[in-house]
Amino acid sequence: MYKLIIFLLIALPVGVFAQTITTGTVFDYNKKSLTLPGVSVRNLNSKKVTTTSSTGKYTIPASVGDLIEFSAVGYHTDTLYLTSLLNRSIYLPVKSTSLMDVDVKGVRMNSQITDAKDPLAEKYTLLNTGGNLGRKRMKDKVGGLNLNLGYGKYKREQRKEAELEEKEMYQEEIDAGFSEKTIIDLTKLQGEDLKHFMIIYRPSIESVKAERPFRYDYHISKAFVAWQKLTPQQRKLQDLPKLKPN
Repeated sequence: MYKLIIFLLIALPVGVFAQTITTGTVFDYNKKSLTLPGVSVRNLNSKKVTTTSSTGKYTIPASVGDLIEFSAVGYHTDTLYLTSLLNRSIYLPVKSTSLMDVDVKGVRMNSQITDAKDPLAEKYTLLNTGGNLGRKRMKDKVGGLNLNLGYGKYKREQRKEAELEEKEMYQEEIDAGFSEKTIIDLTKLQGEDLKHFMIIYRPSIESVKAERPFRYDYHISKAFVAWQKLTPQQRKLQDLPKLKPN
């Protein structure tokens, strides 16, 4: 009897611990065999945070229904909804900064567009004020070039607007490709099941950008296979927190 009690005291913590963590390895999306060290792994439910080891492996306290976020410099952030605590492989796509070449040889430009002047840009250039017309002419130069801080701010605002427009474009594409009609046609889901399915398996902007063109029918079919393996309790999303809009 004494030996049995000792055995239970030793085995119980191990069993409990095994049920409250999730493990896995993070890889580069394009180079599937390349593991990623130093990736930040965050449990959005419990706020627990860890990082991947030198071999890309991670271990973090978690429960079924938690949201796990993976983020790293130079890579798109991805979020995983835990349907089980089994070991997983995560693939992060690289943030691309290159632009595709565009052939404009066959394009005829409207002269009203090509000859149009930007009145603000002309004023900034003539006055050398760095975009602030109420200031005196700037005389400080670096390497023979006028410091133009206002123009830099203007360019940053342009980039922010372009990023917002890009997000809106991808959101509209996802809304069209991952629509209720398409999902119903492929899965026959209805009511609350349809609503919860669309919340769990809606493609992220990062995943859609990483695979062009994105195969929505294939994504829905693959997601439905995973959905069928969930228990009725897991499909209700009781533990799923509200996400901030993109």
